[in-house]
Amino acid sequence: MADVRGLAPAVVARAQTGDEAALTQLLRAIEPILRAFFIKRVGTRSEVDDLVQNTLVRIHRGLPDLKDTARLKAFAMKAALFELQDLYRGRYGPKETVVAQENLPEPALKPQPSGLRIDLERALAQLSPKAQTILEMREYGYRYEEIAKAIGTSEAAVKMQVKRAFTKLRGLLSVLLAALGALWA
Repeated sequence: MADVRGLAPAVVARAQTGDEAALTQLLRAIEPILRAFFIKRVGTRSEVDDLVQNTLVRIHRGLPDLKDTARLKAFAMKAALFELQDLYRGRYGPKETVVAQENLPEPALKPQPSGLRIDLERALAQLSPKAQTILEMREYGYRYEEIAKAIGTSEAAVKMQVKRAFTKLRGLLSVLLAALGALWA
């Protein structure tokens, strides 16, 4: 297995042009360095494999943008740092929490008014299908850039859709909360 320092800039340049063998050599050489970097910072947690894999994907996608082929390791470590920041921001956390039956919260003491219940699905149904798709993809952890590619629009348009959707949802939910507050007063 080659060391990253032993990789000639020519190998990196070939990988940039689509040479599969050069790309494989490059990714195999950088993988142990990435693994050591993440283990040193987060321990031997299960997320290390995901962090390494996602960093390798970042390197592969960003390789055409690398101007100085002799700076591959610095480029790779910057990608690793971005993945580590995503971990700290909670991107790698579980989406669901399992609660034991005995730890469930007690039911509310006051009965909820039957006619007014905050129904998130109904509120989301007020959004356009495109906005619903964008919000769903954001919830699953997709980046704005990835969403834009998936739905065939610009990143700025996706961000604007998210902003408008949240503004509309805030308005809908505030009306429902105000109605609930009036009933409970």
